[in-house]
Amino acid sequence: MKLSIIIVNYNVKYFLEQCLDSVLRAVRNLDAEIFVIDNHSSDDSLAYLLPKFPGVKFIDNQYNVGFSKANNQAIAQSRGEYILLLNPDTVVGESALENVCRFMNENPRAGAVGVKMLDGFGEFLPESKRGFPSPWRSFCKMSGLAKLFPHTKAFGGYHLRYLNENESHEVEVLAGAFMMLRRKALDISGWLDERFFMYGEDIDLSYRIIQAGFANYYFPEPIIHYKGESTKKDIKYVKHFYEAMLIFFNKHYPHSNWIFKYLIRMAIVASGVVSALQKALKRPEKAQKQSFRKHVTFNTQEISYDQLIRTMNKNTTKNTLFRIYHPDSGITITANTAT
Repeated sequence: MKLSIIIVNYNVKYFLEQCLDSVLRAVRNLDAEIFVIDNHSSDDSLAYLLPKFPGVKFIDNQYNVGFSKANNQAIAQSRGEYILLLNPDTVVGESALENVCRFMNENPRAGAVGVKMLDGFGEFLPESKRGFPSPWRSFCKMSGLAKLFPHTKAFGGYHLRYLNENESHEVEVLAGAFMMLRRKALDISGWLDERFFMYGEDIDLSYRIIQAGFANYYFPEPIIHYKGESTKKDIKYVKHFYEAMLIFFNKHYPHSNWIFKYLIRMAIVASGVVSALQKALKRPEKAQKQSFRKHVTFNTQEISYDQLIRTMNKNTTKNTLFRIYHPDSGITITANTAT
């Protein structure tokens, strides 16, 4: 078998429905299997999706085991030469998976490949290609130096904005929202570290793949990633995110200069406290109607996913609202809603 696709779901059944529809179109010419691990969703995800996707292998967890452990559950059952970790709030084009598999075939050094991710407004997501969060890069990111000088190697080494987003590059870190892995590389590097509950596991795995003697590549195949729809931005999110940063830092930089170590730990803790306080003190506000300069609606029975993603990728009008309408279900997906 060529490809095993693994998707972890938590309370995003409509986004996952769209994701699975796009994936099924993308594997028509591939020998592939699809796993969905549901981390005890409360939105009746399985009851809704099981009848619609009988060919998908569903795993029903009785509690939320976290992203890393859920992926490892499916990896243990998978048979593919390549394994794709994919977020449920993504959309792939009909040719995307074949193109990435072809890139893997042609580049045997590639242990993992990531792609050009666009958000729901068609904007490039900089986490598509990153550098390791070394003490210096972490300091630049958290101090704001990276924002001031994003296109310099000295200060912008985390998001690598000085690398052309429309060209392939060997990079250090890929995003877990779309990470195609060579099974051989994964078996040598080890599977996902289950100490990372929700964040940081992709940085850790990218690091270990390079340590195992393979390379990570950014490949500019565009996909959509409705960033954040698969996670709820509450105080638990803040806790998991900053705990993950501390786990990674302590795991991979235990002997770093004590001054850097102190500064980074303090920056991580301070950022986490500030974010948590902001979440806790934020008052609920009435939703304000956002103004868009342009509205575009795609009907999935009239346009392919390849075409709609290319349209979003080429769009130069800021503040464009893209809607993807699915006549079969009557659901319309936008950057932050499913109705």
